[in-house]
Amino acid sequence: MKLNRKDPSHKPAYGKISTPEELGRVIRFKRKEIGVRQEIAAGMTGVGTKFLSQLENGKETAELGKTLQVLRKMGLEVYIFPRSADPLKER
Repeated sequence: MKLNRKDPSHKPAYGKISTPEELGRVIRFKRKEIGVRQEIAAGMTGVGTKFLSQLENGKETAELGKTLQVLRKMGLEVYIFPRSADPLKER
């Protein structure tokens, strides 16, 4: 999946996450970026295919521990900081 910067309606792949749907979109993007099917990604991250599918679809009640495990195994990091210290904020 290529990022189309010319299409203003296309959301960036990575960045601030505010909803379960956005988190799922990032995980799906990363999975496709590395070129693996859900079944393979589920196996390599240690979760079931059903869980990964629900996570990619923005399930609000997805288990936090498993979600963090998927992110870590897919090479994604989570950082928490106060809004006032947002390093991504446009200045």
